Amino acid sequence: MKGMLDRGDGVRLAWDHQPGNGIGVVFLGGFNSDMTGSKAEFLAGWCAARLTPYLRFDYSGHGASEGRFVDGTIGRWAEDAATVISALTEGPQLLVGSSMGGWIALLLAARRRVALHALVGIAPAPDFTEDLMWDEFSAEERGTILREGVWHRPSEYGDPYPITRALIEDGRDHLLLRGALEVAAPVRILQGQRDPDVPWRHALRIAAALTTEDVRIHLVKDGDHRLSRPQDLALLGETLAPLLGQDGG
Repeated sequence: MKGMLDRGDGVRLAWDHQPGNGIGVVFLGGFNSDMTGSKAEFLAGWCAARLTPYLRFDYSGHGASEGRFVDGTIGRWAEDAATVISALTEGPQLLVGSSMGGWIALLLAARRRVALHALVGIAPAPDFTEDLMWDEFSAEERGTILREGVWHRPSEYGDPYPITRALIEDGRDHLLLRGALEVAAPVRILQGQRDPDVPWRHALRIAAALTTEDVRIHLVKDGDHRLSRPQDLALLGETLAPLLGQDGG
C-alpha cells in the first residue's frame, strides 16, 4: 500500500507500507535521498520474501513528499519519521537508518518515540551537522551561512545542495554523542572504511556512547558511504535475519 499522510500542518508525507507478520522493519533514508534508492528497494524485496512488515517513507522536502528541502531540519525530519511510524505501524519495530537516517533512528530510540526491537545503522551519522559539516567548513563557508542563511555545498552525488543556518542551529539541539546515548535494544552498525562522508571512527564513537552492551560493528574495508553494492546488501540481509529470529540472509 502507498499513500500520503498529512503530518498535521498540511504538508503530506509519502509512504509505502508492505503488510506482513511479526516485527516490522522501517527504513529511514539519508540526507537528500528518497525511498526509491537501492537499499530501500532491496529491503522491500527482502521483507516481502519473508512476509515481514516493511515501511519506507520520504521526509518532507524529499522524494515524493511535499514541502521544501531547504525548510527541513533534523528536528523536523525526526518528527516526520515519528509521525509516519506512529500512524502506520503497530508493535516493536526494527529501525534501519542510513546516514542521516541513522541519526534520526537513534533520536527516536533514545527519546522513546518508537517501540524499538533493534536498530541497524548503515554509515550512521549522528551529530553530522556539527562534527562532519560545521567543524569542517572553512571560515568563508561559515560566513556565508551566517550572513545569507544558506550555502550550496557541492556534492559528488549530484547538484549542489543547500546547507542552511537553520539546519546547523537546529542540529545542535539534537546532538547525541556528547554524553550517554540511552538505547536499550540491540544495535548493529555497518560502516565502510573508504567512506568519504562519515569516517569509520565515527561508528566507534557511537558504540562508546551507547548504553546497551549489545552492540556490534561490521567494518567493510573497501566499502564506501552508500554500501549499496550486491555484497553490501547481502551483508545487510545477513545482519537483519538473526535480529528478526530468521535464518539466512
